[in-house]
Amino acid sequence: MMKIFSVKVRSFSETIFCFLAFSLVGYANLDFTRHVNVFQGTAGGGNRFPGVVAAPFAMVKLGPDVKSGTADAYSGYLPNGNVWGYSLMHESGTGGAPKYGVVSQMPVIGDLPNPLVDLSQPRASPDEGNIGYYKSSLANGIVIELTATEHAGLYKYSFPSNSSGPSIVVDVSHVLPSFRGLGWEQHYSYGDFNFFEDGHYEGSGTYDNGWNLSPNWNIYFCGRFTQQPVTTKTFKGSGTTLASYDTTSSISGNERVGGVFTFKDSSVISRVGISYISTEKACQNLDNEIPEQTDFQNLVGKARNKWNTEVFSKIQISSENSSDHDLLYSSLLGMFMIPSNLTGENPDWSSPEPYYSDIFTLWDTHRCHTALFQIVQPEAYEEFIRSLIDIWRFDGFMPDARSSNYNGRVQGGSNADNVLADAYVKGVRGSINWDDGFSAMVTDAEVVPPNNHDPKAPDSSTKEGRGALPDWLKYGYNTPTFTRAVSRAVEYSTNDFGLYQVANGLGKIDEAERYLNRSRNWRNHWNPAASSNGHSGFVVPRRANGSFIPQDPLSCGGCYWGDAYYEDNPWVYSLNALHDVYTMKKWIGGDEKFVDRIDKLWELGIFNAGNEPSFASPYLYNFVKGKQHRSVERSRQIGKLYNAGERGLPGNSDAGAMEANILWQMIGLYPITGQTTFLILSPWFPELTINLGNGKRLTITTTGGNKDSAFYVQSLKVNDEPWTKSWISFEEIFSNGATLSFVLGSDPVDWATGDLPPSPSSGDQ
Repeated sequence: MMKIFSVKVRSFSETIFCFLAFSLVGYANLDFTRHVNVFQGTAGGGNRFPGVVAAPFAMVKLGPDVKSGTADAYSGYLPNGNVWGYSLMHESGTGGAPKYGVVSQMPVIGDLPNPLVDLSQPRASPDEGNIGYYKSSLANGIVIELTATEHAGLYKYSFPSNSSGPSIVVDVSHVLPSFRGLGWEQHYSYGDFNFFEDGHYEGSGTYDNGWNLSPNWNIYFCGRFTQQPVTTKTFKGSGTTLASYDTTSSISGNERVGGVFTFKDSSVISRVGISYISTEKACQNLDNEIPEQTDFQNLVGKARNKWNTEVFSKIQISSENSSDHDLLYSSLLGMFMIPSNLTGENPDWSSPEPYYSDIFTLWDTHRCHTALFQIVQPEAYEEFIRSLIDIWRFDGFMPDARSSNYNGRVQGGSNADNVLADAYVKGVRGSINWDDGFSAMVTDAEVVPPNNHDPKAPDSSTKEGRGALPDWLKYGYNTPTFTRAVSRAVEYSTNDFGLYQVANGLGKIDEAERYLNRSRNWRNHWNPAASSNGHSGFVVPRRANGSFIPQDPLSCGGCYWGDAYYEDNPWVYSLNALHDVYTMKKWIGGDEKFVDRIDKLWELGIFNAGNEPSFASPYLYNFVKGKQHRSVERSRQIGKLYNAGERGLPGNSDAGAMEANILWQMIGLYPITGQTTFLILSPWFPELTINLGNGKRLTITTTGGNKDSAFYVQSLKVNDEPWTKSWISFEEIFSNGATLSFVLGSDPVDWATGDLPPSPSSGDQ
């Protein structure tokens, strides 16, 4: 049996097993996890979680919590610093501020007079890991190995054989801190901890805040050990000051509480289940998923099998370069760690519908992540759509983001509308109630959400919905009364286009016309006199009296919550109305100016591959005859910014948005959200196959070139028929499967002579 636990964070490229696949024959039975670096994007701002996620969207994400000065450990992990616990709940690739890091254990050696002091330890060597497995070696000689299931975790502790008093500390107050000073740090407010005669323990913790500013939420836990402790103690105190520390069997309160277990043997196995519902449910989850005598390696194997079957085997490639496989499968892992599937774990309402939380954020993921989510995991994707609608039924609004079962934070528009529209136009039906789905979208479009008084944007709600809706309904644009007025206007237009798409499909003629017209409101921010670097016409702030506010198109102030533009400047947002491209093109000055406008994003240093508003900009060349090769060139430039290493992402993972972007480059297509259009780029591999389910496949082949130097499309056949358009629709390649046969070469040719991509809001094109 092959060894799978040899991947080290500092030497992944040297130690990972290299398998060179020259054909896809027999490939389906291989273990794709050998190509996964769980440490991809864990350094350099990627914020990826490297610990154990036993299945796509598992509730338990078991891994280390590391502290290093005042650096925020968003996923719990940092490559440098001291480990101060191993907790069961984390998020992956998030920003803003950390969330979770709860239900933690920390092993210690020797006399422990005060469990409230800093018990953290340096690591003796880099952490190791692969799918379903994680290992830390601490400076004091303790080795911790982790595996998990979807609702429970298994810890394997190996203490030095000559150590005295091997102990495990369970600190209910443990939570990931934030040092950014934004007021988004988490707080612990209450805990309880209880020993039972059969040796197991139970408890719960109450916490609040984090990046989504959630109020109090509870998590319950249930733990068991494979050997009886020599001693058990509970503790209580504030800061590092003990109030009590004795053999009392139960303890609770607003102070820090927990338990200390001391063992005789140097090898200890700890099993812990969690639940949002109750300690009884936590124990049930533990006993169902990790019963006594569970084999550690068996759980690792189950996790590998889950990921292989449900995700990795869905996309297969032929490539002689092992780094291609590493990048592909490491990126797929990054895509499917969150949201968390909490079906059966909803503490707020009872419903037969699926339930997902830990959504970060649809502002990030609607652009290209959810389109690939549908293709790779169609069953879970339908569940996710149903969950968004059910959250509206019970909470009043769909989330743009959600964590600890609470909506927030909205950075721009109500982008669940885009996700639902994308699903609808691509034929996702199943058990989705689309009448309710459209009603949820109408709520976003017509109901002003209550202001949650976010200190970073106090003008309107950042919790859910469209905070600037009063201006949108009154003026058809957003005034500076509202923060992020311009970027929100561009997104509200896209949201309204999503409502048009669903209304049109449901035969709601009046509503369709209303929202199609509203989808053009981004135009009301267009100032033809605004100029920069030889270009005129940009989206700018506008007063209630209709006058434009002078704006340097190269500036967006701080580009943050209180500014007119969020995370990008007018150059980028003026190219973001992807449902109305021909209006953009016309107002920019025609094809030549449009191409130059895109070029300038690079020439002026504006384009940022790590920033979502820029994601589609490199491929807008496809909307101009004879320029598809420019999209290919930009795609290849972006591809060079990625690899499977620690610093392998050009920006924050953003819950897999960054990884989805590179996966589409590898496939050679780019989705336009809310539409069935895919812009054609240039695939990376001689052969790539996507398993679409029900015996259907999309097979993409290339001949005559390579991904690194001879990557220009010379010709394309779809199902053996010549294809001359720079785009293709979902129905033509994904609904029933297809073959795309590319001929590549070292020089661009004008092969895409057919119709240009659609621009549905542009009217007469």
